[in-house]
Amino acid sequence: MPASSTVPPRLAARVDALVRHYTGTILPLWRGAGWNPTLRLPYEALDGGSGAPLPPVRYRAMACARQLYVFAHAGLPGSADAEHAAALFASLEACFGDGEGSWIYSVDAAAEPLERARDLYTYAFAVFACAEYHKRSGSEAALRLMARTTALIEARFADGAGLYRSALDAGYGDSGAPVLQNPIMHLTEAYLAAYGIAGDAWYGQRLREIGEAVLARFVDPGNGCVAELPQGEPGNRIEPGHQFEWFALVAMAPAVFGGSALEASLRRAFAFAQRFGVDAATQGVGAALAADGSVTDATQRIWAQTEFARALALEGSTASLATLAEWAGCFEARFLHAGGWHEVLGPAGEVLRTDMPSTTPYHLFGAYRALPSAGL
Repeated sequence: MPASSTVPPRLAARVDALVRHYTGTILPLWRGAGWNPTLRLPYEALDGGSGAPLPPVRYRAMACARQLYVFAHAGLPGSADAEHAAALFASLEACFGDGEGSWIYSVDAAAEPLERARDLYTYAFAVFACAEYHKRSGSEAALRLMARTTALIEARFADGAGLYRSALDAGYGDSGAPVLQNPIMHLTEAYLAAYGIAGDAWYGQRLREIGEAVLARFVDPGNGCVAELPQGEPGNRIEPGHQFEWFALVAMAPAVFGGSALEASLRRAFAFAQRFGVDAATQGVGAALAADGSVTDATQRIWAQTEFARALALEGSTASLATLAEWAGCFEARFLHAGGWHEVLGPAGEVLRTDMPSTTPYHLFGAYRALPSAGL
């Protein structure tokens, strides 16, 4: 990412508008209407029109962890946002964890255990949130919980071939769940956050091994993209948003992935996803492609838009920054509104979902903090 002094004025102004919307609209939603003060948990979603919480059916550990990440970075120690992060950490542990690194998937509307499956995606976000919260707050409890969760992931989820099963049953038995790239990508993100605390050599080595295994089992050698399922599985697809997300994770960790075959492959994936998965007229990122680049799902989810922006910022070329300036204007006009955001648009810009999930601010913050001159 270039220094702020090199940022084109048009891009700087558009980034400033996005950050003002985030700090002035998005964060207040989740401090206020999005917070259940009785259960001390974030609601799963708000209504996109009124901003009121949608009737709760469940609360997920992953959603709580994502909100913890957001608010851990929202305010300085001692601020109201830091206190909110502390409340989220306490609720994450009390409602979903056993204190020893095990996590259930969700609780019901009364905060009683609901879905007890052991879900790798959930465990990855527990590691990620604990690492990020420790970095910001110095919490030793978060550091211990991060280490215990990592140990359980390695002991229980490892598939014996360098990667991890996506889920296990409540007793850590085999549930028949496959190996999927998405939870492994978020585990990579989590281990990078843990590695960033003190540069622990174990995390660095495990990350390189994960990268090699992902390259061998998930990457299409023809286009360099990370598919959703292992190569050769029927019904496979390429999600452009995940190509940008993988690219960003690897680009942010040159000490781990610099010069690797995975890094080289993801540069090809970035170009492929931008060429075939992004509408040049709106800079909107579609949901899915076939291996030949043909569009199989043209709907546009907000998270994929933010991952495109983060990848553009980290790629950092003059061309990417020009595209980023165009993206910022289109994104603000198409996806944001005075009360929040649109979660999913059709290719013509029609609103396909009217809810605002509690998980989306994680994507917004992750992208915005990478934008030049954002100051987050």
